[in-house]
Amino acid sequence: MRITFRLIFSLVVTVTVVVTLFAFFQVRQEKARLSEELERRAGILAESLQETVEPLLEKRSASNLQRIVDKFGNRERLSGVAVYDANAHALAITPSLATQLANPPDVVTESLAKDRGLGGFDSLNGKRMHFYALPLKQEGQLAGALVIVHDASYIGDRISEMWRHNFMRLFLHALLVSLTTLIVVRWSIVGPIAKAADWMKKLRTGEAGEPLSFLKADLFTPLTREITVMAKNLRVARAAAEEEARLREAAESVWTPERLKENLRSRLEGKSLFVISNREPYMHVRKGNRVEAIVPASGLVTALEPVLRASDGTWIAHGSGEADMDVVDAQARLRVPPEDPRYTLRRVWLSREEEAGYYYGFANEGLWPLCHIAHTRPIFRAENWAHYQSVNAKFAQAALEELEGTEAPCVLIQDYHFALLPRLIKEQRPDARVAIFWHIPWPNPESFGICPWQRELLYGMLGADLIGFHTQFHCNNFLETVDRTLESRIDWERFAVEREGHATLVKPFPISIAFHDRSDDLSVENGSRAQKETLLRELGVTTKYLGVGVDRIDYTKGILERFRGIERFLEKYPQYQGQFTFVELGAPSRTLITRYHDLVGEVEAMADRINWRFKTKEWKPIVFLKKHHSHQEIAPFYRAADVCLVTSLHDGMNLVAKEYVASRDDERGSLILSQFTGASRELRDALLVNPYDTEQMAEAIRYALEMDADEQQDRMRRMRDTLKQHNIYRWTANLVRELSQIRLGHHPTVKSGSM
Repeated sequence: MRITFRLIFSLVVTVTVVVTLFAFFQVRQEKARLSEELERRAGILAESLQETVEPLLEKRSASNLQRIVDKFGNRERLSGVAVYDANAHALAITPSLATQLANPPDVVTESLAKDRGLGGFDSLNGKRMHFYALPLKQEGQLAGALVIVHDASYIGDRISEMWRHNFMRLFLHALLVSLTTLIVVRWSIVGPIAKAADWMKKLRTGEAGEPLSFLKADLFTPLTREITVMAKNLRVARAAAEEEARLREAAESVWTPERLKENLRSRLEGKSLFVISNREPYMHVRKGNRVEAIVPASGLVTALEPVLRASDGTWIAHGSGEADMDVVDAQARLRVPPEDPRYTLRRVWLSREEEAGYYYGFANEGLWPLCHIAHTRPIFRAENWAHYQSVNAKFAQAALEELEGTEAPCVLIQDYHFALLPRLIKEQRPDARVAIFWHIPWPNPESFGICPWQRELLYGMLGADLIGFHTQFHCNNFLETVDRTLESRIDWERFAVEREGHATLVKPFPISIAFHDRSDDLSVENGSRAQKETLLRELGVTTKYLGVGVDRIDYTKGILERFRGIERFLEKYPQYQGQFTFVELGAPSRTLITRYHDLVGEVEAMADRINWRFKTKEWKPIVFLKKHHSHQEIAPFYRAADVCLVTSLHDGMNLVAKEYVASRDDERGSLILSQFTGASRELRDALLVNPYDTEQMAEAIRYALEMDADEQQDRMRRMRDTLKQHNIYRWTANLVRELSQIRLGHHPTVKSGSM
């Protein structure tokens, strides 16, 4: 029905525009015609009177002039006549106009100055009048002027009548178009589509048995064809799912560290898993006279830490902590976590110039904004590209050293910092199974084409046997980018790329977190309330409702947009002023980059402005805690918050949303989640918002705070069930399974591609 109204509305608007334009030009032409005709008539009358008036003017016969003027006054549309001398003093005026024309109209002065007849329109006693002035002469010299005054109001009446007639035509046209469109749409489109929807509903519930025979029009031929194929595939899939359900009825469905460990042992045949990332899972810093290990704020660390713990693998990363060199052995290795060593951390050392060029420069001023649609222009410099190449080569050398002695190793390379690394490793170790997981979005081919070194980046990534993204959409974008940029062949059925005899699979693997279910613990809910009271007391804030946001301070995270939503919420619903406080746990990030440095100031300034606007003695709406927070420091905020806001402008996944849900063992609280995150495709029971829509965010906050306990519990329980089933252990198992099943040296049959 909405489409029908949109179609009718579009047609009516089109007809209205067309009729209005035609009416406008018609009215303008008619107005010009009537004006020209009136001026022509006035000119003829003035010239005919000129011969009579000029001799009387010469004789200064005022009585005769007045008699002539009286004779021609008050005829049809002719309101009167006036005669003036060369100094524009009135000599004779039609009595009905004597008062108004005692002072000559402007056209008289202009006519005398230009020594020719002139006409013009003006108002007189509230009426539209036309004045025509003709100079009078004596012996070739200007002696005065004759003025003919016509009532021109009939022109306006004629124009109004034309508009009325045209609008009546417009109304009839719109009515006929609407009725005709409604009948055609109802008979030819809506009816068949309604039947098709009913048929598909029966198909979904298993009731449809008859063939789809009622969509016979040519318009529906492609739809009929696709629906028929879909119905066939759905029946096959339903049968397969039923069979799988029967086979797995008694099997364990939840992935655990133990199950992953056994799975990895089987898949890797006892060999270790090698992970390479820029960020290290543990950073060593000096605090006074002692060295302390901290966990950097990173979703990647959150996701991969359990994997390495379960597999006793090796994590190769940039050693960026000020005390990192003090705690490693001669090979730059150490066992972590410090309190319970489970795997090996191998650190790679970079100079300040290398870090500035590779990490801050090419990776985060170039690739990061390129891949995120967040309206920040990417910057590419040749010197940064050179550092990016050299650092990738340095990591490749460290990885090859760690791989020595391991046959057919599995290597998981993480993120956009190492696009060149897969090929560098594969060229030296063709027996290695290499995967790269791209944790950020992949843009469309046109956007990625901005990068001057797009071919080199794609060539490096295609050295991997497997490339993973969070969503199928990002996989499609990557394959389309390769298809347009490199000479290659694309297998769209298997989502694979073949180039130079090497095949690379491209698949989605939505990353997750470890999930520990304590929802059956009766003390959890009371503990959450106690934590909330403790946190508020420590913050020095008195409030009823608590909101939380946890982010690196990055322009893609939508922190400023989030604050605007909170401001609008308090403005729109003043009853929550003094009742709602939002705590932003913001970790400064990449502050050596100008845009990030400036963003910290912008966030602080907006928080201060909003607080200044609303705060009271014991309450303020926003508490901005600007520092790196450990997981132990963040956890109490998650468990105490009534609502968590994740408002990324563009995000590959965003694990903060999943961390908040996983922390809510009490099955309370609400998650407000940006629709532009990968997590929104899994956490369907979150309140999904467009972070650019301030009104929508304000309404979402209100709804979250006013949501009844049963709905909160139902939503949170479903999201927790999703995380329980799709946790980090399952992600790793799927990724490693796909990687381990790759037959090295085997290339798929490719069915489509481009040059």
